[in-house]
Amino acid sequence: MALILSLETSTKVCSVAIHKDGNLLSVYEFRVERSHSKLITQAISFLMEGLDLKMSDLDAIAVSKGPGSYTGLRIGVSTAKGLCYGLDKPLIAVDTLEAMARKVNKYNLRNSLICPMIDARRLEVYCALYNKENETIFPVSAVILNEFSFSNFLNSSEIIFLGDGAGKFAPLVAARCNAIFLQNENPSAEYVGIIAEEKYLEGLFEDVAYFEPFYLKDFISTGSTQN
Repeated sequence: MALILSLETSTKVCSVAIHKDGNLLSVYEFRVERSHSKLITQAISFLMEGLDLKMSDLDAIAVSKGPGSYTGLRIGVSTAKGLCYGLDKPLIAVDTLEAMARKVNKYNLRNSLICPMIDARRLEVYCALYNKENETIFPVSAVILNEFSFSNFLNSSEIIFLGDGAGKFAPLVAARCNAIFLQNENPSAEYVGIIAEEKYLEGLFEDVAYFEPFYLKDFISTGSTQN
């Protein structure tokens, strides 16, 4: 049972949340591009003050570890590690795609498979496949999409695709009745915090000194940043 601050910065949408014993107390989200580093500390202060909490009240800091935007992940993890050092609190890392799947599975009444997709480059996405029990069916991977992607699963199961990378896949499988696409579903600190509570109870903490984001691929500079 714990009071946990969670950070999610893996995409252009940034969010922070506070949970107590796995129950959401408050969440704040913003979608201003290239603003994560400027606004995340303000968002944390806003939530803490609104709940009349002190930073020392926290039991742990959780962060979405990736995959996702290189710059975004670096900002989120750096912020989380800084808080852990300053407050002497444990660090919890949560898989970004797993948290996205957890959100959709809460309402998954048809027992569909869940495939969160985060935009990478061109027709590439970071993705994974989960069942109704949040078990991994297809591991976290960088996939270059084509009309045959996930065909072996789509032949027998309905799959819900979501995330900012799913829009690139939709035109390629428009004729597949088992492919369902959700709009405007992004990673959220709300569901990072739910998984973080489970990890807290199991004592699954990271080494703050050595922990690094799960980039999945090496960073390739394009002359600009996403966040």
